[in-house]
Amino acid sequence: MHAFYLEPEKWDNPILEGGEFHHLAKVLRLKTGDIVMLLDGKGREAQCELTETTKKEAKLKICSEKTYPQEKAQVTLALGWGKAARRGFMLEKCVELEASALWFWQAERSQFPLPKDIKESWQEQLIAGAKQCRNPYIPELASITGGVKELIEKTKDYDYKQLLVESDYGHDAFLSENDLGLEGKTVCVIGPEGGFTPKEVELLISAGFKTYTIGDRILRWETAAVMVLGLHWWKKQQKKH
Repeated sequence: MHAFYLEPEKWDNPILEGGEFHHLAKVLRLKTGDIVMLLDGKGREAQCELTETTKKEAKLKICSEKTYPQEKAQVTLALGWGKAARRGFMLEKCVELEASALWFWQAERSQFPLPKDIKESWQEQLIAGAKQCRNPYIPELASITGGVKELIEKTKDYDYKQLLVESDYGHDAFLSENDLGLEGKTVCVIGPEGGFTPKEVELLISAGFKTYTIGDRILRWETAAVMVLGLHWWKKQQKKH
């Protein structure tokens, strides 16, 4: 069944416009009477009948609806800002591996300035990923331009603070099964491609972050991020099954 996204505030009168309408009518060429899936990115999913199409919009009728409860174990991935080449890949993986949030943060060794505002194309990539893997929740996107101090402030109410350090730094523990899929809010901080500076690591440790390693190899930015998210996702799946 084909899936489409519609903002939560528009569900009282479900109409697809813009890119979603173009995909439905021009790419898939769906017809009146066809059944599609609708997602709102906040846990709601519905099966809908296509009742009418015009030149600019498609009207839907909700046939059945389901709301998925939010995960008790919520994982936020905080990624040091880096090159654009693999950013789209990370956006997709955050949806697939059920991150509750993805934060880009301006690190001292980030190669480029981080934009203050979230780009529309980033959100579109998250939506596309959610439709493809049928994740009813779309991760929250945030841009943390104030460096490590703003990152620390934003994580004040988190239950678990995991700092994934390179092998150059000492660490408190190897990231093990006991650290994964924990009920509550967990933030996993990964540095940019150039790595953390000693000052950043010191500030994060002083703010209550525990340092972890996931192995002896020097992992690429996106490899480390997917590895950590994947481990947390695996543990949550293990608890379910």
